Amino acid sequence: MRITRVLSLALLTLGLAAGPAAADSSPSASPSDDGKAPTQAGTSFRTATEIEQGQTATASGSAGDYLYWSFPADAGQRPTVKATVKLPESHAGQSWQIDVYDGLRRRQACQYGAQTRTAAQDAASVELACTLRTVRAWSEAWDNDPLPGTYYVRLTVVGLKTADLGLPVNAEVRVDSKDIGGSAAVDGSLAQPLVPGIAVKSEAESDDSTTSAVLSSIEPDDGWSSGWWSDRWVWTALGGMLAALAGIGGYALTRGSGRPSRVPPTV
Repeated sequence: MRITRVLSLALLTLGLAAGPAAADSSPSASPSDDGKAPTQAGTSFRTATEIEQGQTATASGSAGDYLYWSFPADAGQRPTVKATVKLPESHAGQSWQIDVYDGLRRRQACQYGAQTRTAAQDAASVELACTLRTVRAWSEAWDNDPLPGTYYVRLTVVGLKTADLGLPVNAEVRVDSKDIGGSAAVDGSLAQPLVPGIAVKSEAESDDSTTSAVLSSIEPDDGWSSGWWSDRWVWTALGGMLAALAGIGGYALTRGSGRPSRVPPTV
């Protein structure tokens, strides 16, 4: 009876703790568009238009232009970048490509998705997608793992015919992330996220005042985490509790009733 109560308590504790852990592995909530989504794109890394995850950014351009956006991605997230290019009524076949770079401007490979697609002649639009690997809180210097910080999206056409050069196009870009949780956690973390910026001291003001020239001002809604906490600590603690309860149950089963194991001989 005692062992049944112990096991019931263990299962109840496991269920209560698994709730928050399961919530961490669900897709992250995306803010709804409130009419403030960007309506233009940059033409280089330095002029990339900042967008938040969950926003649908739009831009107008010409075939042959390079269109750039930037967005923040934190540790434990697996970003997916989607782009739709609306083409003019009359055009030849065109191949469009979407590339994603991290804060060090290293091109990140797509885990899956149609990164390059060809629009048939006179097709109305073409859709692209790129799902990155899970962003890690820390990585070896020689590795190319995606790290927390600013990410850049570049959209362009490749193999464009001369007759289509300069034709007007409209683009839509959206970034969403899935929170992977403790399964992607590592034991280290960056001191700061890879966000480009530089602090410049103002000579016109007093010595105790400074001005900052920050190239990227966006960050996740909850701030940069990249810390030691993840839901794997919950499962580690639960494993220790279950091991302790198993030891108590085993001891209760093997200790017997407390009576002597031998009956004294009769005279």
